[in-house]
Amino acid sequence: MTAFHKLYRPNQEERARQAFVGALKATINQTLEPALTERYEQELLPRHLAAGGAVPDEREAARSLFEPDSLFQLWGSLTYTSQDRLWESCAEAVARLRPQFETRAAQIEAGGERLGSLSLNPGLAKPEPIGSVDIHRQPGGYFLGDDSADLTAALWYMATVEIYRGAKGFRTTDSGSTESGLQFAAMLRDFDADLAPQRILDLGCGVGHMAIGLKQAFPEAEVHGVDLSGSFVRAGHLWAEDMGIPVHFRQADARDTGLESGSFDLIVSQILFHETWHDVLPGILQEAQRLLAPGGLFFNVDVPYQPERLTTPQKVTHAWQEQHNGEPFWVGFVDTDVRSALTAAGFPADRVFSDYRAPGGGRPYFIFGGYR
Repeated sequence: MTAFHKLYRPNQEERARQAFVGALKATINQTLEPALTERYEQELLPRHLAAGGAVPDEREAARSLFEPDSLFQLWGSLTYTSQDRLWESCAEAVARLRPQFETRAAQIEAGGERLGSLSLNPGLAKPEPIGSVDIHRQPGGYFLGDDSADLTAALWYMATVEIYRGAKGFRTTDSGSTESGLQFAAMLRDFDADLAPQRILDLGCGVGHMAIGLKQAFPEAEVHGVDLSGSFVRAGHLWAEDMGIPVHFRQADARDTGLESGSFDLIVSQILFHETWHDVLPGILQEAQRLLAPGGLFFNVDVPYQPERLTTPQKVTHAWQEQHNGEPFWVGFVDTDVRSALTAAGFPADRVFSDYRAPGGGRPYFIFGGYR
């Protein structure tokens, strides 16, 4: 019998369409975007200066130089269209395979004693903007149907996440693999060689890639995963149970998990904060500080697009992504002084950190956090 996490297997035609979309998005990100930098430096900026303009000192000022430009318009059109094609290329596979997932889910749930646990909260209020924004323009968003019994939102995510990562230049794994969690654990050990967590919490755990991988990497630890999406945490629970790995999944707001104060010695997140918002971020940091035991580590991985690392054209294209392509807090997050935010949440100023690291190789992510 095929395991739950192994059921997503596109056929030849589906895989070919997905490969085309991945190649298209990679070309946009890795060829067309650098061409925009060249266009800006060699044509747009010199023309602007010759007309008496000043060097743009912020992304909004620079945007007016790009909007009339045909190459920028081509980039925007292709970026938007490729996102549509991303979901369309996976639609047939998700629809075709969903009955198999549902059958296997029913078998697992009827199978007797659970190794881990699943706590659902169907009435959970979703904070804005994530409650109403289709993140990454995923059809129906992360809360499609707002029903944990409907696995569609989780399957959409499982189908596309590695295509998305590869197009951005990050290291990829198989869609049914926990390798990202194992890579994350290796990065944690490299960061803190003395790390030996007994209770781990994954905030914004998605469908469970990292939570399950962390349990594999730290088998003595009790691992918990929290996410707003009932579909996501149910999929993660089914995945873990089918693998015989005890993980505890909970549908909850990362600002108010309902978990016991001081009960975790390691709290992590991966690609959580750029999908939140200005008034949500402080509450998540405060909740992490509350949940950590003394000496515990809060460790987060997110997008490495801080302004000091970007060219002016990249600042403009990233702002466009936030406005038009389902990235509600991309610019807001990278503009955030995370060290100050962590200190404001109660972490000691001399125990917070931020840096760039590449788990398993590939493009580096932004890491930040602190010790309690």
